[in-house]
Amino acid sequence: MNMKTKRGFFIAACLLPGLAFFLLFKVYPTIQIFQKSLYLWTGVSDEPKFIGLQNFVDMFHDDVFLLALRNTGFLMLIVPVVTLLLALVNASLLTQSKLKEKGLYRTVFFFPSILSFVVIAILWSFIYHPTIGFVNSGLELLGLDNLAMSWLGDERTVLWALAVTMIWQAAGYYMVMYMAGIDGISPELYEAASLDGATRIQQFFYITIPMLWEIIRITIVFSINGVLSISFIIVSVMTAGGPDRHSEVLMTYLYGQAFTNSNFGYAMAIGVFIFIISMLLALISNKLTDKEAH
Repeated sequence: MNMKTKRGFFIAACLLPGLAFFLLFKVYPTIQIFQKSLYLWTGVSDEPKFIGLQNFVDMFHDDVFLLALRNTGFLMLIVPVVTLLLALVNASLLTQSKLKEKGLYRTVFFFPSILSFVVIAILWSFIYHPTIGFVNSGLELLGLDNLAMSWLGDERTVLWALAVTMIWQAAGYYMVMYMAGIDGISPELYEAASLDGATRIQQFFYITIPMLWEIIRITIVFSINGVLSISFIIVSVMTAGGPDRHSEVLMTYLYGQAFTNSNFGYAMAIGVFIFIISMLLALISNKLTDKEAH
């Protein structure tokens, strides 16, 4: 056996355990989810009943599912847009400005991204508390008592309150990614632009954004799909889907159908729907942001 063959066997031996775990804990469960979504199954019965696509038909006649879909769509639109804009602006200001406390500001902005989602949800629940929360207390100090309300208990404000929480958690993480990208841009480009009379805003739009475009494309996909995962924890802890289901999202509804109603077949159909939507959104965002395609 020559050295090349031995090297091939060694590489295969290193890769096989990881591949086995991937197939066992990723591929196989995914196949099972697609299969069980075609059944009426309580999760404990030995003989699930095959019903074909009926679970998917029922989804679009389920008012709570449609409300959860609308709420999820709202969060997937607002949170990524605001988060990435804030992250990009903050990254540009902290990287290119002459602030002496840059390190402090970086730490402050990044700190929320290292906290547990549960801790963040509990913290913001206190901030929004109708009697002892910082928001209403601040409004009272400013003499704006008429604006004080139950931010998480009012159907008009609950989604906005949740969106602010999610933006606060994620903005620092993406800011660090953008800062790393900006640090890789040659200072000579900005110097040349300054000599040509370009303002800071013009440099931002004509140098910073184009040079960061590939990173921006990646963060768009990450942030859209990230909303799905973080929304489950944030909503579960802060509102439990209330008031009157007005903050229900797809992931919390899936969990409720599976572990509260023991309707696992229907829950897995919702999971398949979420998977397909996630893939489609990733493909669409990549297509729309692909400069070469235009």
